[in-house]
Amino acid sequence: MGIYEELQQRGLIAQVTDEEQIRELVNNGKATFYIGFDCTADSLTAGHFMALTLMKRLQMAGNKPIALIGGGTTMIGDPSGRSDMRKMLTREDIEHNAECFKRQMEKFIDFSDGKALMVNNADWLLNLNYVELLREVGACFSVNNMLRAECYKQRMEKGLSFLEFNYMIMQSYDFYHMFKNYDCNLQFGGDDQWSNMLGGTELIRKKLAKDAHAMTITLLTDSQGKKMGKTAGNAVWLDPNKTSPFDFYQYWRNVADDDVLKCIRMLTFLPLEEIDEMDSWEGSQLNKAKEILAFELTKLVHGEEEANKAQEGARALFSGAGNTENMPTFALTDADFENGEILVNDIMLKAGLVPSKGEGRRLIQQGGVSVDEVKVNTPFDAVKKSDFEKGYIIIKKGKKVFYKIVIE
Repeated sequence: MGIYEELQQRGLIAQVTDEEQIRELVNNGKATFYIGFDCTADSLTAGHFMALTLMKRLQMAGNKPIALIGGGTTMIGDPSGRSDMRKMLTREDIEHNAECFKRQMEKFIDFSDGKALMVNNADWLLNLNYVELLREVGACFSVNNMLRAECYKQRMEKGLSFLEFNYMIMQSYDFYHMFKNYDCNLQFGGDDQWSNMLGGTELIRKKLAKDAHAMTITLLTDSQGKKMGKTAGNAVWLDPNKTSPFDFYQYWRNVADDDVLKCIRMLTFLPLEEIDEMDSWEGSQLNKAKEILAFELTKLVHGEEEANKAQEGARALFSGAGNTENMPTFALTDADFENGEILVNDIMLKAGLVPSKGEGRRLIQQGGVSVDEVKVNTPFDAVKKSDFEKGYIIIKKGKKVFYKIVIE
């Protein structure tokens, strides 16, 4: 079975422009392909995970990945999947975020000896002459066709800025530039990028040649896929300083029953034969599948040692096994206590579990906070120093976030 057929069996391929040509390219290691990453934050998220693992799979099959850092396109902002305009970032912020992306990508992709490239579209987009761009590229795009694209249609009611309207042309120009300068013959992206990707493919065919192709990776369900990078209002980051290995593990350990096998198939490198045997799993077996998913993905991002620690910590919470030393920990000091006690809401704010006291009050009033498995009933509930008799307490936020609180 070739890598193309494996991608199909893993449920990763949604649509392609030229299936037989693409099949021949990737199965024979002849594809030089790119995936773009707009650097809107200083860390990649779980929402980028599928793209990173896809690049790794294709590289392992002999193909050459190009990781395109969107230093230029980030200055415009992709309207796809948005109900409003993205926050405008400074060039300094974008350059910092791009450097953070590079360090994280190197965990997945082998950039040694020309096996992969990492390029930044700021290097060519920011130097473009507007009139020359209009003459060279603008004539190849139909405004009528652009307005029919899903990424623009969903924004028309609230208003689509001319700035964002240009995003499709910029992304198309990326493929055009890399086709000419890096022999890039294939582009990958999520379903929501299909219109932009077709724009690049057609631009190349009109201007240069006919052997450029586009292929989308499918998205998972609404609770996962490109939307998988959010949980409880917070992003699930790949940077361990923003999302700890334990919290990362917990996120995947708590995926919905309907999603777990789909995620294992799409995101892990377990053999398909082994995954196929799990298709009949149900009930408590799905909890085992969730452990497998969480461990495999945590190992990919943070290494096997951290994955083992996270698994031990999770088991300590759910089954009494393991060691609480591996849970995320926050230390209070004596100065944090007033008359020997401290509000639970204050602990959550200090530990970074909530961004504000107001958010903490809302969570508590909704029944989403507990201390040592006892629900916190009001925002005025407090813990005393005597509650730390065993050396710590455990605060649970929602269903997925646990913190061990100690006193220094």
